[in-house]
Amino acid sequence: MDTEQLKRRHRRTARIVIADDHDLMRLGLRSLVRAERGMELVGEARDGREALELCRHLQPDMVILDVRMPELDGLATTRLIKRDLPRIAVLIVSLHATPEYVLEALEAGASGYVLKDAPFSELVTTIRQVLRGESMLTEEMAARILRRTSTYPAEPPIPSFVPLTPRELDVLRRVAQGKTNREIAEQLTIAPSTVKLHVEHIIAKLDVSDRTQAAVRAIQIGLLHGEAG
Repeated sequence: MDTEQLKRRHRRTARIVIADDHDLMRLGLRSLVRAERGMELVGEARDGREALELCRHLQPDMVILDVRMPELDGLATTRLIKRDLPRIAVLIVSLHATPEYVLEALEAGASGYVLKDAPFSELVTTIRQVLRGESMLTEEMAARILRRTSTYPAEPPIPSFVPLTPRELDVLRRVAQGKTNREIAEQLTIAPSTVKLHVEHIIAKLDVSDRTQAAVRAIQIGLLHGEAG
């Protein structure tokens, strides 16, 4: 997602599609979105294929997908949306908290992942983070993923094809650890606005949609290998 797209999202109401095959879950998501300022519910789907068609027709800013649905599950739907409509942010809701599920969802292209039993306040916070293009990886979640991926075969820590400067690599490491721009700025002794600019350059250079996908890319290429606690 480029800077202009982010500015457009900030200037207007975020258009959201929800998809879940359970009526009660859809009811809860519908009530949540309609109650929040700056959000507009524009469509509902009962399965992944219907969600994909709604996204193609309505071009929302975000789609909130259940991970398990008939026709197409949430992960398959995410892959197709990000292939055909990369501008649309995807938030996965799931009953599963394991690092494998989280990482698989993020690798499919999701910008966020939240548990179905999470408080509504946490879901709202995650939605707003994703809409702002911020990372939804908390330090705890990042650590869990890194502990899991630390058992994978080691890759070169900085592959030759990564087109990032040393400073951008420093920033990316911290993004993948779940740090905010302000926390990164304090650690590197630079201004938060400078961190924001570095993150924009990283997203563009890695050809990803947001900072969450940049973090996933860092994990995939082994940039954080051996750093799990």
